Amino acid sequence: MEKSGVREGAFRFISLTEQHAGRPPYLVASAPGRMDFLNTHQDYKGLPVVPIAVNLRTYIGVVGKRPDTFRVQSLTLKERGEEYVDEFSVKDPPLVGGGWFGDYLRAVVKVINERIGGASIGGDIVVHSDVPIGSGLASSAALEVAFAEFLNNYWALNLEKVDLAEICFRAEKEVMGIPCGRLDQYSAALGGAILLYPRPPVRYETLQIGDVSLVAVDSGIRHSVSSIHPVRQRELNEGLEALRGMDISPRLKELLGESFDNTRWEELTYDELLPYLSRLGDKPAKRIAYTLLANESTKRALELMRKGSKDPSQLARIINEQHELLRDLYDVSLPELERIRDAMLENGALGVKISGAGLGGCLIALCRDAESSRSALEAALAAGAVKGWRLRIDSGSTLDYTE
Repeated sequence: MEKSGVREGAFRFISLTEQHAGRPPYLVASAPGRMDFLNTHQDYKGLPVVPIAVNLRTYIGVVGKRPDTFRVQSLTLKERGEEYVDEFSVKDPPLVGGGWFGDYLRAVVKVINERIGGASIGGDIVVHSDVPIGSGLASSAALEVAFAEFLNNYWALNLEKVDLAEICFRAEKEVMGIPCGRLDQYSAALGGAILLYPRPPVRYETLQIGDVSLVAVDSGIRHSVSSIHPVRQRELNEGLEALRGMDISPRLKELLGESFDNTRWEELTYDELLPYLSRLGDKPAKRIAYTLLANESTKRALELMRKGSKDPSQLARIINEQHELLRDLYDVSLPELERIRDAMLENGALGVKISGAGLGGCLIALCRDAESSRSALEAALAAGAVKGWRLRIDSGSTLDYTE
């Protein structure tokens, strides 16, 4: 079957769907995974973050119409030997719970219906993803945004990319109750390398990181954002409450909010809070120190990128610094991750850090060229990584094929 002008990944998806369903999809949309490049664990605090969309994508296609329901088959879950079929109303589908994959799609439908009314037509949907699940490369956001992009075309909604991103953010945070920020959804919708200011009014800036080679490796250790983010957020709030009870300046009291998400972190510095951190409990002090130090190092990295620095080693030093902050002050690394990271740094990688929530998932690496990226990837696999990719920066959500 010839599909001229279709990207390679979409062509593979079309062929896979035809093998599974007996007929090809007649409309295909996709969205990328992302590298959590700089300022990890900061978007839910309203601080600017730097994601990079990469060429691991989630594809969604429709093979037939249904009057008022979507019947979804995830070929990825089928390959894993898991439950892979969901069916739900196009109007107001209830959530199933328990981490059910269909809830991400149901939540997107609910938000679209609340916002603009949606439409009544359903369909037989097939999903397949190159983004490893639960790995720190934003598989859930890729699924949400790919589905929103699909609905945007299937239902002729005429929504902009930022609209799709905001719909998917609301779906995950407000409908599903997952304590996420806007990082993943905006990266999947907009693509490229961006500086995202997630606090409303949301804005973003396109960045250039130079001619570098990127690698991602999957540790095979699975984690759940819902089991990591709430704990770190609670520890931050404990520290903020204790700080507000101290004899501090009126300026600091004004900047310190009652919660991690309404504190004016961008106006605080580590040096001015340092005298008080020693009076906090160990974990709250470390979480606040991480927040400020990681943000300050991100500012230095942005200066390099905006100046068009040709030396990737300078940016790599900041990537390494941010990993060490995540490891030592946010406690989201593991011995297995450190072993893989050390192997990559000893074999060609300039900088390596956790991507995503941590405590498993993926490490990402910045390398000087193709040869060093190959060497770093091979070393990671030898050190225990279960899979890896040499990657490039990719576009955001797209309509890949339509008849």
